[in-house]
Formats: sequence, structure tokens, C-alpha cells
Amino acid sequence: MGVAKKTRKFAQASPQKTILYTQHYINSSNEQQVKRAISQRDNRVKQPLNAKKEEKKPQGEELTRHIPVAPSNMFFAANTALGPPYTVLVDTNFVSHTIRAKLDMLPAMMDLLYAKCIPTFTDCTIAELEKLGPKFRLALRVAKDPRWNRLHCDHAGTYADDCIVDRVRLLSPPPPLGVMVCKRFLIFDSGLQIMKHRIYTVATNDKDLVRRIRKIPGVPIMKVARGKYVIERLPDSFD
Repeated sequence: MGVAKKTRKFAQASPQKTILYTQHYINSSNEQQVKRAISQRDNRVKQPLNAKKEEKKPQGEELTRHIPVAPSNMFFAANTALGPPYTVLVDTNFVSHTIRAKLDMLPAMMDLLYAKCIPTFTDCTIAELEKLGPKFRLALRVAKDPRWNRLHCDHAGTYADDCIVDRVRLLSPPPPLGVMVCKRFLIFDSGLQIMKHRIYTVATNDKDLVRRIRKIPGVPIMKVARGKYVIERLPDSFD
């Protein structure tokens, strides 16, 4: 029988050549060492997305934020200034939900409250409907009805939610002594907190706005639900 020939595999060097190659590589790497910088995209140096840059605050000056908080006893006392005719501050999405439910705004409000109602729109609400484009042209037409009351806004911006909250929010500090204030529009509590307007009922289906209004005592909230208007936090009696 013939002797089997031993053939070397492809691209495989002999043991002696391998030793020579490794020694030459070690010597060359020791002679010429190249310093490589870590890329900014490397995970080892990459900062998290949620990391916020710390701003240097001046020493000795602390920023204070004052948020007026309503006293707890005001939530248990009914707003007796609410009475007919009811003034209803209407939000943008309340108009669109009214159209979707095929309701007539004024008769639906009167059927709910059993009294005369005055739908009221601010300039910010009208401007917000105009910015929404032709999709809300019917809601804009309803909001511009000449029968409704119109409140002019002097502040900057056209965000309707902030405008509505500002009209019913708490004022702190109270006005100075000697200023005549109508009790129908303002409410006093031990001289510490004052509500800007007591006579408004806010009509909205916005969850964020409803959450903000619920923190203010004495402000009823009207919504569109199940094809009709519903209201919460309305007192049983009035002065």
C-alpha cells in the first residue's frame, strides 16, 4: 500500500514560521505604540439621554417659586355666589364635542341648569379655534355666534387653558385696604386668599384642564357625556 501524503491546510503556516511571526509582531508593537482616542459614540463615554446639564446658580441667591394653595376649608364651603343667570366659560374642545353630540349649546345648558345661561368665549378660545384650520370651521362658526358673550384678553399668547385658569384662579396677596371689591366677583378667606372671579362655570372636556380646575374651590365644571351636558360641584343654594 502507498504512504498517505500529509498536506498542509490552506493558509496555515508551519510552527517555526508562526513563532517568528509572533516575535516580529511583538517587537514592532513595542517600538511603535499608537495612541487611539475613544470615539464620542462609544458607550463608555456616552451620556444618558435624560441627563440634564446642571446650571451654575449664583451663590447666595436661591430661586423660590410661590404656588398659591387654596385652604382646605374652602373646598367644603359652597360657592353661594353662583346663581342665575349662569356665566359659562366655554373651552375649544367643548364646542367640538357639542357638535359631535349634535346638541344645541344654549338649550342644552338651560335644560341642565333649569335657568338662563350666558355662554362666554375669550379671545384666546377664538384664536385657538382659528389656528386649528378648516377642520374646526363649524366649531368656529358656533363660537362666533353674536348671542354669546365675548371677553377680551390683554395678556400675551393665545393658550385658552391658561387664560381660563387665570380668570378663576386664586390671587395672592389680596388687594390693599381701601379698594372696593364686589363680593359677587371675589371671595375672601381670612384675608389670605382671594378668588379672582366667583361667578364662572367652566365648560370643558379637556382632562388636563379639568384637573387644574379641580384644584380651585368653588368652580363648577360642565362636560359633554352620553349625548348630554353634565355638571359637577354645583352648589344647591345661592344668595
